[in-house]
Amino acid sequence: MITTTDFNELKGIREYLMAVPYDVTRRSLYNAADLYRGYNYTDEQTFSTCYDSKVYQHYIANGKQAKKVEESLARTLHDHGIHMAMDEFFKNHDARLCLGIMGGHALLRTDSSYRDIVFLSKRLTEKGFFMLSGGGPGAMEATHMGAWMAGNTTVETNDALSMLSVAPSFKDNRWLASAFQVMEKYPQSEYVSLGIPTWLYGHEPSTPFATHIAKFFENSIREDSILTLAFGGIVYTPGSAGTMQEIFQDAVQNHYLSFGFSSPMVFMGKKFWTEEMPVYPLLQSLMQSGKYKNLRLSITDSLDEIINVLVQFRDDNAATKM
Repeated sequence: MITTTDFNELKGIREYLMAVPYDVTRRSLYNAADLYRGYNYTDEQTFSTCYDSKVYQHYIANGKQAKKVEESLARTLHDHGIHMAMDEFFKNHDARLCLGIMGGHALLRTDSSYRDIVFLSKRLTEKGFFMLSGGGPGAMEATHMGAWMAGNTTVETNDALSMLSVAPSFKDNRWLASAFQVMEKYPQSEYVSLGIPTWLYGHEPSTPFATHIAKFFENSIREDSILTLAFGGIVYTPGSAGTMQEIFQDAVQNHYLSFGFSSPMVFMGKKFWTEEMPVYPLLQSLMQSGKYKNLRLSITDSLDEIINVLVQFRDDNAATKM
């Protein structure tokens, strides 16, 4: 039986859930307009008071590990809603066409690798795939920027890259504003991409180029989702600790055929993945010794080769039910 004290506690929890700066009953994914509601790219000061910033400030104030049960419940309810919204998203988008691109968050917009990822993502999107990333800056932003520019010419895409170059790093003034300017100059509604960022790394702004944004509080849910949902394969571009974690987590899923099949693990950058971060020869050795099985490994510096591997896998498995 609920006592008066219990009832008052429940009433307090309800009031807390209604007061947090995010919607605990949300059942749809975010987009740039939702996440950056209140932000005006002509006035950088508005960033600190937009929806995303208010949620992040509240998140930090209440602890990355929530100090109060009410806050923990509120975050859980929010993340549950976002998870349900992703389920709805995949009812309308074939998971076999979902491709992930992983790489460093610190990659500058002026780096040649950023440009390569943009054009790789653009071409893959134009071939009927839809792109997935962690939804942040660097290689993640390049993934969604390329998807956003699908259908545009090389000249137009280079122009967009030039517009972004005024703020190479996410730490630079106008990083977010320049992205919104590109979106305004080159609007599109035909192609989709899915970004999955987290407020755990809320100091890194989420890229607005992702047409669908599943932003979570709980990073473990987010990390698992990124690797699980890229049924069409994952391209690994140069990165550091986070990318290494993703490689081996993906390798485990493929080794055990966790979803009934193994999808491509494509390493972009021969020198990086064999010398600077020699994970590729390690995986090859583990395959040869039988420690790992079922891995579909490839490594190249060629965008054409990457595209061919992913298209071939898609075509070979077109009739497979997932």
